[in-house]
Amino acid sequence: MAHIVAEPCVKCKYTDCVAVCPVDCFHEGANFLVIDPDTCIDCGLCIPECPTKAIFAEDELPDKWADYVEINAKYTEDWPVIDAQKDALPEADEFKDVEDKKDMLDPTAGG
Repeated sequence: MAHIVAEPCVKCKYTDCVAVCPVDCFHEGANFLVIDPDTCIDCGLCIPECPTKAIFAEDELPDKWADYVEINAKYTEDWPVIDAQKDALPEADEFKDVEDKKDMLDPTAGG
């Protein structure tokens, strides 16, 4: 079972999680990261690294973010792999604790 990046990552895109991933399963969008469910080995190293607490084991994902299982799988196909830590988005600290950000998710690829 894979891990899932959920809504708290939107408009933040901290990449601390990417730095510890042993299998490069993260993909980068313009303002969000996703985890490839076929590549993730369920190691859990990324969870404590996320400043926004946006990463969950799939079976521990809060119900309010259930649609992020599909979002992660969908955008994995379109977005490039990110395998190195980068600076967070300039507005990350401003949006870190904002809720209901799904409509702010930019579907374009990052990089």
